[in-house]
Amino acid sequence: MNKRVLALIAVSIATLIYGLNYTIAKEVMPTYVKPFGFILIRVLGATIIFWLVSLFVKSEKIEKGDYSKIFIASIFGVALNMLTFFKGLSLTTPISASVMMVMSPIMVLIFSSIIIKKTIGKQRILGVFIGLIGTILLITYGSSNNSTATNSNFGNFLVFINAASYGLYLVLAKDLVKKYHPITFIKWFYLFGLILVFPFGFHEFSQISWQEMPTNIYWNIGFVVIFTTCITYLFNLYGLSKLKPTTVSVFIYLQPVIATIYALIVGSDSLNIIKIIATIFIFFGVYLVTKQVDKSTK
Repeated sequence: MNKRVLALIAVSIATLIYGLNYTIAKEVMPTYVKPFGFILIRVLGATIIFWLVSLFVKSEKIEKGDYSKIFIASIFGVALNMLTFFKGLSLTTPISASVMMVMSPIMVLIFSSIIIKKTIGKQRILGVFIGLIGTILLITYGSSNNSTATNSNFGNFLVFINAASYGLYLVLAKDLVKKYHPITFIKWFYLFGLILVFPFGFHEFSQISWQEMPTNIYWNIGFVVIFTTCITYLFNLYGLSKLKPTTVSVFIYLQPVIATIYALIVGSDSLNIIKIIATIFIFFGVYLVTKQVDKSTK
């Protein structure tokens, strides 16, 4: 099995985990743990795990100039990305949040054109425009009657910011991931991220009533820390080292399928006509943006 196939498998598994995460994390927030407190748990757990794992990996020196690049990547890949996602998910529904995340490939294209001067053709510009229409539709009219969605419109907007942040992270991290071992990169990536999210999450973390938390919620938190954070980031980093950022981001549009099926099975969300129409716009926009990209992937 060649490295490209392994990379595709790794990214596919990460996508499956992300798809399940929408409902699993939603069951925790905001009833048992508020979003920013949950992020502190997530990032602290991942930082400890990756620094422990690094003890068993050959030490690698990072160039001084690259520390600032890793720090900037952690702003968009950890702090802004996770804070806006969990806050948004706590306000909206799993299906709406997963649909909004499909905007990442479009944001990758936009940031690639700005940062690495990648040319955008007319077809891709049309795709960006159609995708943004779907996004605006979902943010503006995608409110839900679901009792767990306290402010769907603002929640959907925050998840859109998360998608944009994640897209920028994929572009910024590409060269760093190629240069360093994944564990070397990610241990510093999460340490910087921990420093960034600590001021936001400490207050909500201190409010958690651990004794009143049901056993299944502990399992949900463990799933988010170990699988959604550690496993997915490692698998996506491996995929990013072998594939182009746009290819990795394209896997994100499997998330709504997985998230919708799981959410409907467990009864945590429902479909409505606005979600369906917005999804069609966003998926068609992503299709136009990524249609010709796969031909040039390695």
